[in-house]
Amino acid sequence: MKRFYKAVTTQLQDDGWRVLLDGRAIKTAGGNPQLVPSHALAEAMVEEWTAQGEQIDPRGFAMGDLADYAIDVVSGEARSDLIDELSAYAGTDTLCYRVSPDQSLHERQVAVWEPVLTEAERRHDVHFERITEILHQPQPEATLARMKSAVAALDPFPLAALRVLTSLTASLVIALAALEPEADAQRLWEAANLEEDWQGEHWGRDAEAEALRQTRFEAFAMAIRFAALARDGESG
Repeated sequence: MKRFYKAVTTQLQDDGWRVLLDGRAIKTAGGNPQLVPSHALAEAMVEEWTAQGEQIDPRGFAMGDLADYAIDVVSGEARSDLIDELSAYAGTDTLCYRVSPDQSLHERQVAVWEPVLTEAERRHDVHFERITEILHQPQPEATLARMKSAVAALDPFPLAALRVLTSLTASLVIALAALEPEADAQRLWEAANLEEDWQGEHWGRDAEAEALRQTRFEAFAMAIRFAALARDGESG
């Protein structure tokens, strides 16, 4: 599609912000008003529109697409199903499954994963079972209930970001930690990719796999930034 607009601006409306193209407000993919909770997030979406060239590249709207998902899907009837979907990761969280202590990888798993997991236990007042067998073992019911409550407490925009984060890391613990204001994206990403990196160190790295890893990290960092920018509007 050829670029059809010149000016990209923002406008405060009701309890949120909208992006305007030549003075006309944008709607979501689902036809709803694209109203976001903070000026900071709206400005990031302005940057996406401004960065477009003569031809519009649909791949250049990561923030806008995630905002649409938050508005069209997460804010609607699908919210309950999404909470169930994301909460299920607590029962099979990657950080809880370790190789046996006689394997060299075990020491790395403990060193990298244990601080992240203990932080989550402190933050959510839960206990996770550490599992060193291949077979699945259930987590305490109280832990699963508290983690589901943590997910359910999120507003639509951070919940939308959480879906991206869990899908990229297979860990609700890492995904929720990534939403914290003090989150260290690189540290959390390395925790999520520990086993893959371990294999790369011992068996070599494939250029195509490395490129994919970088693309996935960019999506991970984008979701963290999206949630942080949305959060900037909570205090007013």
